[in-house]
Amino acid sequence: MDKQLMTDIIISKKAEKGLTWEAIGAELGMSPVWLASACLGMNSAPPEKAAAICSFFGLEDEVKSALEAFPTKIWDQAVPTDPLIYRLYEVVGVYGDTLKEVIQEKFGDGIMSAIDFSMEVDKIEDPKGDRVLLTLNGKFLPYKSW
Repeated sequence: MDKQLMTDIIISKKAEKGLTWEAIGAELGMSPVWLASACLGMNSAPPEKAAAICSFFGLEDEVKSALEAFPTKIWDQAVPTDPLIYRLYEVVGVYGDTLKEVIQEKFGDGIMSAIDFSMEVDKIEDPKGDRVLLTLNGKFLPYKSW
């Protein structure tokens, strides 16, 4: 089974149960963001987490194997048209150089890891309109000279 079929099956089961990633993550003791990423095929799940996900949804061993499989992290290279995803591209387009400058002033020449990484999505209630709080937490990896 490939990652796309795995994702289709999991999303279908999630919809049948009418649950959120937050609720499923709480039930399984997993970050809802990591859980969604693994179920969407962008991360591999350790065997015990893959087993827990499959048990929760009542899925076969083929899905467990697909959850455990290492992903090929490729995505559509065109600018996305989905408004939410497009806005994230816009944030990086507008503020990417600024973030790079500030990070390198604080840490030196290097990058933020997306491997040693965590992310959280929180809702901040505000009378002027609710706010989205994205927390990206990546290890700093300095460039080395040799």
